Amino acid sequence: MHTTCISTEVTTRHDWQLAEVAALFSLPFNELIFTAQSIHRRHFDPNHIQLSTLLNIKTGKCSEDCGYCAQSVRFNTHLTEEDLLEPLDVERAAQHAKEAGATRFCMGAAWRSPKPKDFARVLEIVQRVKATGLEACMTLGMLNDSQAHQLKSAGLDYYNHNLDTSPEYYQTIVSTHRYQDRLNTLKKVHHAGIKICCGGIIGMGETREDRLKFLLTLANLPAHPDSVPLNQYIPIAGTPLANSQPIDIFEIVRCIAVARILMPRSYVRLAAGRTEMNDALQALCFLAGANSVFYGDKLLTTENPTVEQDKQLFNRLGLHTS
Repeated sequence: MHTTCISTEVTTRHDWQLAEVAALFSLPFNELIFTAQSIHRRHFDPNHIQLSTLLNIKTGKCSEDCGYCAQSVRFNTHLTEEDLLEPLDVERAAQHAKEAGATRFCMGAAWRSPKPKDFARVLEIVQRVKATGLEACMTLGMLNDSQAHQLKSAGLDYYNHNLDTSPEYYQTIVSTHRYQDRLNTLKKVHHAGIKICCGGIIGMGETREDRLKFLLTLANLPAHPDSVPLNQYIPIAGTPLANSQPIDIFEIVRCIAVARILMPRSYVRLAAGRTEMNDALQALCFLAGANSVFYGDKLLTTENPTVEQDKQLFNRLGLHTS
């Protein structure tokens, strides 16, 4: 029987073409998984999962109109709004995450961009988290050059700023900023010397071509993101995308496998949506090249598998964590 042979020789490229990515997506499923796993093993321990814990340090009241987000002030999602947390409270949460086994502490604030009156507290939060011995990651919206450099000086390791989807589809779900604004922030973060965490959301009503173009954009950035979180969209009542329909589970696995092939040295993280995945599907995602998860009972506004559930799953799969 004739099969298409894909080289597993790893070269880090930034010149992928859409037709090449489409060809990967169209591979027979077994061949795609084998290729992704072969590449994964060249750069990572296939039995290791990196654990990151996520905390919402400022909830709701965001001026943006991202159609998937519960935290926009424009949508009636019945979210309990909270102002920026005190640094000591964040430090305690980080210490608890470390004791549970996380190695990276990720913090999100629902802003278009940080306000000057809040930024000193943000910097103190970074310093306190770093003092626990954890890696620190933040997502605060769009940054200017000065803010990026101040975060770097405070010790921030990673900055998350997701592209979410393709440039074409993005403009149909967000009107208050441009795709290029996102790319500009990534450029500022990279120039400041902070590692980039950048991924997206699968299942917002986009087409497969949108998924291809999204992954293509990530892979052709000047530097591949160090972390690539892939979220399965969970419809949220009150948002414009509340009626989005679930996509085929194998499409999610294909996205993970293609991300692994395109960005062989990046951590590919299972993010939101794991509560909708059974253990077998999560195991298949790990086989396809996912090697990081958000760890802890809650993400920004959605539920997550409990720490005990994850420990049991990792033990059954023979995976070790850090």
